[in-house]
Amino acid sequence: MHDRIEQLKKMLQAEPDDAFCMYGLALEYAKRGDAAEAVSWFDRTIAADPRQCYAYFHKAKSQHEAGDATAAQGTLQTGLRQARAMGDLKAASEIEAFLDELES
Repeated sequence: MHDRIEQLKKMLQAEPDDAFCMYGLALEYAKRGDAAEAVSWFDRTIAADPRQCYAYFHKAKSQHEAGDATAAQGTLQTGLRQARAMGDLKAASEIEAFLDELES
């Protein structure tokens, strides 16, 4: 897994604004259980491309796993607004389901 992180970082050096690469790094850190680093990379992804709806979903998962349900709910609410604005019904549905789960 460490190799994937290094590969993605090298790719990011070549394309510093590549939101997809940032998203990949965030997912790798999340898989590794490093929620703080994952959230940081999801934030960078969202800043580079707010249309990356699943970045909100996975950021919220990392926040929730780190014990911050309140932050996770806020992230999901923002992501849900973004997904709806973009007409991404699949992402909106998944984000809304996770939000409902956290609010119940």
